[in-house]
Amino acid sequence: MNNPRPDLHPSAPRPGPRLDRWTHTQLSPYTQGVSTASLRMAFDDWLTHLSFNPAQQLKLWQGAIQSAQQWAHFAAQAHQPHCKPCIEPMVQDTRFAHAGWATWPFNAISQAFLLSQQWWHDATVGVRGVSPHHEAVVNFTVRQILDMVSPANFWMSNPEVLEHLQKTGGANVRQGFQNWLEDVQRWQAGLPPQGAEAYQVGRDVAMTPGQVIYRNHLIELIQYSPTTDQVRPEPVLIVPSWIMKYYILDLSPHNSLIKYLVDQGHTVFAMSWANPGAADRDLSMDDYLHLGVMDAIDVVSAVLPQRQVHALGYCLGGTLLSIAAAAMARDGDMRLASLTLLAAQTDFSEPGELALFIDDSQVAHLEDIMWDRGYLDSSQMAGAFQWMNSNDLIWSRLLRDYWLGERSPVSDLMAWNADGTRLPYRMHTEYLRRMFLNNDLASGRYPVHDKPVALTAIQCPIYAIGTVRDHVAPWRSVHKLHLLTNVDTTFVLTSGGHNVGIVNPPGVEGRSFQVLTRLHDGPYLDPDAWLQAAVHHEGSWWPHWVSWLRAHSGEPGPVPRMGAHDAGWGPIGDAPGQYVLQK
Repeated sequence: MNNPRPDLHPSAPRPGPRLDRWTHTQLSPYTQGVSTASLRMAFDDWLTHLSFNPAQQLKLWQGAIQSAQQWAHFAAQAHQPHCKPCIEPMVQDTRFAHAGWATWPFNAISQAFLLSQQWWHDATVGVRGVSPHHEAVVNFTVRQILDMVSPANFWMSNPEVLEHLQKTGGANVRQGFQNWLEDVQRWQAGLPPQGAEAYQVGRDVAMTPGQVIYRNHLIELIQYSPTTDQVRPEPVLIVPSWIMKYYILDLSPHNSLIKYLVDQGHTVFAMSWANPGAADRDLSMDDYLHLGVMDAIDVVSAVLPQRQVHALGYCLGGTLLSIAAAAMARDGDMRLASLTLLAAQTDFSEPGELALFIDDSQVAHLEDIMWDRGYLDSSQMAGAFQWMNSNDLIWSRLLRDYWLGERSPVSDLMAWNADGTRLPYRMHTEYLRRMFLNNDLASGRYPVHDKPVALTAIQCPIYAIGTVRDHVAPWRSVHKLHLLTNVDTTFVLTSGGHNVGIVNPPGVEGRSFQVLTRLHDGPYLDPDAWLQAAVHHEGSWWPHWVSWLRAHSGEPGPVPRMGAHDAGWGPIGDAPGQYVLQK
């Protein structure tokens, strides 16, 4: 049979949806996975409305003139000692903290940059008629461009780099170049950052003794060995996020939440997700719910029959656990004694800066990338998180590693962060559309067994945690759980970010948290009112949570068996298992 289109090679994509997907996939490396259509619509919206707002244009011109006058006045006396700056950086901006930035000419350079940054902020927010999403995208994009050209990123305009050049005779730049070469070589070879080898899974991290007692295509279930003579009757089941390996909760012995729980007399089980590949492209959210959470609860119930379970979910694992809890309560399944949600969103109407990367255009673009591979690579997810905090995660590293020639020691948390997982095409598409775009769970539209679930069905008490500096699950978004449930809810706001706020062992200086319990029939407090009413505590939230668990548990009793031999689920290998080692 003749080729009807001789101009097309037989292996080339044919006209239609496959050709569109193939085209988008080929463009993806040049756009870093960002939808250019989404960016263009955002900037068109902003520019169009700004061009029809003459009063706002005049205000911006006046602001530019005022900024120029402020800078000129400052520059005229910038050479004098203790010259007062005309603008201060934001509290979290440490780029100009070095003493050299207070001397001429670097003070004049930094002040010009900060004034420009302020002007661009004023220009990109508050333009009447621009959609909130487009405004946020434009503001974020402009901020990223400005951060890229910050004088702190260039050796000629950075007094700290120049000081090191003088002290070392240029050795810092030579060492920085070697650091850069090493990073490029490791990136090309697919190796983790330099120093991560010091944290080998099962040897240096994920060390808490236990046994894998169950394995299916998607999870391994680990039961941990007790360290106390008696344990509380209700076991604790940990549901980690599937975009992270579970051992963030079992890092080194001094900061392992799992070890802490075991040492406090709890029987602990933890799920370890498999790292999906291209062959798993059709795994769905339902698969993650049933092969993941529900299978794990069934096994725990077989090990400890007639016992309720304290279930804990972290990040996306908490979202999935909330769905499972609602479905169980709807169907009369009362096996949950309590629900603990760590930095987990259930209402996605205000998900923070992560929403900048998620709209219809961006999701369609991600679908095309995943369609080609069968999954979303962990590096793309990590890249989005880095850009949300680019000053700390990108530009400060460029300064430290490449210009100053220094290497910060790799911590166990940093090594874990480099040990990423992939996301199957179908599951991630469903998650983005059902949660971020449609907000189905909060709206009572998320289906389980073809019937929607509502979080109001949950009947067990809830302990929910938000973190102050969370870019992934902002605490005000996590706080919306109060609007969706009718049970006693203890809400905790802890210092730190999405990871550091959770990996928060006792004894670390500078840690603190606020806590307030709302009874099932108590009044709702909005986030600002909650901040005013919540009790402040110094230290880690871990002991407070364990006390809360004890208050919802029975008296200690005998240590349970390892596995459920009667059901055929005996030990099949030592913790941390096989799935956590998958690359």
